[in-house]
Amino acid sequence: MNLNTPFHEMQQSRGSEATTGFNSFLNQPMQQIDPYGFSKFQVVNNDSNGHRNQGNEVSFQGCSEQFFTLESTPAMDYATYSSPSAVSASSNRSPFSSQGSHSYASDHHHSSENTYGSPLSGSSGVEDENKLMRALWVLKNDLLGPESETDDSGFFNGIVTQPSPFSKYNKVLDMAPHMDLKQLLIACGQIVSEADAIPFPDRQVAISAAEALMEIIEKWVSVSGDPLQRLGAYMLEGLRARLLSSGSIIYKKLKCSEPTSSELMSYMHVIYQICPYYKFAYQSANVIIGEAMEGENNIHVIDFQIAQGSQWVSFIQDLSCRPGRPPYVRITGVDDSQSAHARNGGLEIVGRRLAKVAESCGVPFEFHSAAMSGCEVQLENLQIRHGAALAVNFPYVLHHMPDESVNTMNHRDRLLRLVKGLSPKVVTLLEQESNTNTATFYHRFCETLDYYTAMFESIDAARPRDDRQRISAEEHCVARDVVNIIACEGPERVERHELFGKWRSRLLMAGFSPVQLSPSVGSTITAMLSEHSPNYRLASANGALYLGWKNRALVTCSAWR
Repeated sequence: MNLNTPFHEMQQSRGSEATTGFNSFLNQPMQQIDPYGFSKFQVVNNDSNGHRNQGNEVSFQGCSEQFFTLESTPAMDYATYSSPSAVSASSNRSPFSSQGSHSYASDHHHSSENTYGSPLSGSSGVEDENKLMRALWVLKNDLLGPESETDDSGFFNGIVTQPSPFSKYNKVLDMAPHMDLKQLLIACGQIVSEADAIPFPDRQVAISAAEALMEIIEKWVSVSGDPLQRLGAYMLEGLRARLLSSGSIIYKKLKCSEPTSSELMSYMHVIYQICPYYKFAYQSANVIIGEAMEGENNIHVIDFQIAQGSQWVSFIQDLSCRPGRPPYVRITGVDDSQSAHARNGGLEIVGRRLAKVAESCGVPFEFHSAAMSGCEVQLENLQIRHGAALAVNFPYVLHHMPDESVNTMNHRDRLLRLVKGLSPKVVTLLEQESNTNTATFYHRFCETLDYYTAMFESIDAARPRDDRQRISAEEHCVARDVVNIIACEGPERVERHELFGKWRSRLLMAGFSPVQLSPSVGSTITAMLSEHSPNYRLASANGALYLGWKNRALVTCSAWR
């Protein structure tokens, strides 16, 4: 694998480290791409532990008639959107079925665009297979002795036993020449998961099997390949880091080796332009907050991920167009180190920029900075003033807050209770529709593969595969998250996404009530999606607005008070 990028330079040497990288998951690894263009967009609920259970399934197909409505009916608690056309809806009691939402994934057996060929066939496959066989055989003799004989039926020197790990992983090897990249990644993820849980010497057998599979996978992946090849390159780094217990080392080095602020801003701009995920967050939240603040003369907005403050430029401009005198606007921006690095400065940069916009529009304006992580925010940091109508915005940030599974402080729920105590008129929640918080490693790995394949496919639709800006944008804006999800645990794993059903439960327990989204939210996002690929889908279900790629929900927007 030729990864001439800073990310690849972060890869740890397996030799030196041996002692010491925005859903039905892949239990059924192979799904054919729908040849007729009909797709199913699954909206999944989950139980109190974050596991998936019964949910709605929204189907999309071609239709000449367009209609858009966010109104729920007694018969169905969802409406559907498609860009450019909307279609019918149905329900499915089993989102875990093999009919699940991953038919878009690359499948070189069925795809006419087999860009990565079949390196497992011919002499290359034989060489890889023999290499793994030799490694496992030598390890078996070292651990069990040359006289040990265990066959597939579980007989060991005439005694009935459990099948040995060697026998089990030898069967995986036998299947390897017939696997595609997706199946190889899943098989490797499962072996790494087992290696986490079993003692020596079986652990060493699993590690050797995983390392040999990684050698095979390495021949398939490329940062300039198809979506699965690109994602596979970063997932491979995450697997290696986890296997060597060096996930935190790689993740920290990636953070310390960030590009310059101007470079990072450029990469973030690329992602913003080619994918609608941030536009979805900004525009939907602005419409919701704007409608909640109609008739208010004193508005206070708290943004828990202010970043560059770009979201509020259009918000201020819209307020200036209201009949009569514009309202007084105060924005509190919560900061973090990554935003400060991207800006090449503190929050005063955001404050000056927004103040200039407000002055040009004739809107009375004040900016307050809270330069800290959301986990550190206390009531006094927000400087609430009596008489102001309050709106709170959580844009892709709450999943970074550790919950009860990580910290007894449970900052995730603490922050929600703090905000509820402020009696806001509206709270907007934007989150990635993924289950990587408390899921077991194997299911988390499969979820990451499923989720980010869709994301990489959506990026692939907008930029050529050899586009250097796209490669850098994926590396610096997406790859680090993938490595963190796969390689890190405990407090060091900061990417802890939850499905909307779990967010809904958290908000209800904190005392919030859902706010029904108006039709103008859906029409605004539909207009925005007209500038992007028709494979993006928009749906409303369970009180939230879902944005997805083909049949995979990727992000959600909801409103609360």
